[in-house]
Amino acid sequence: MPKVDVRERRITCRLVYYGPGLGGKTTNMQHIHRRTHPKYRGDLVSLATETDRTLFFDFLPMAVQKIGGFEMRFHLFTVPGQVFYEESRRIILQGADGVVFVADSHPDRRKANEESLSDLDRNLKVYDLDIRKIPLIIQYNKRDLDNRMDVNEMRRELNYLKVPDFEATASEGPGVIETFHEALKLVIARVQAEFG
Repeated sequence: MPKVDVRERRITCRLVYYGPGLGGKTTNMQHIHRRTHPKYRGDLVSLATETDRTLFFDFLPMAVQKIGGFEMRFHLFTVPGQVFYEESRRIILQGADGVVFVADSHPDRRKANEESLSDLDRNLKVYDLDIRKIPLIIQYNKRDLDNRMDVNEMRRELNYLKVPDFEATASEGPGVIETFHEALKLVIARVQAEFG
């Protein structure tokens, strides 16, 4: 549920990048941050653990009209993907208004993708959120790998909800901004339906 600050006339939404460890969530976030004009973004904050890190930054979309006289703002987060950080993932997911699930296209990561998507579903339920109702985008990352999984096979295994999905190579940029823009569009449409 978006946070509404009546005094500041601001609606703040939380967009979370979720997926298996080392799948490209951090690289996505770094690319988006680099490509966003400093006027419209906050500092990229990194909370490092021994094997993974959580990134965060504040984003003010420049092209979005005010909704009911309120300015839109987004907080973007990544979650640590390693299995033993489940509690951290759950906490970061609290209050999520949209999720980008970043799947790893390497064949050895098939099971990790499936487990992470199941983990997302379980953790959303903790906060009475439904994976079928929350704005969700799936990104098939690392499409530059020579031995990448077939994207249609990945769709069959991961996109059973038939949500928007994109192929990407976060390390080089293709597909990153497209995924991000679609996520913003879905979250904004949901906010407009609630507050418009």
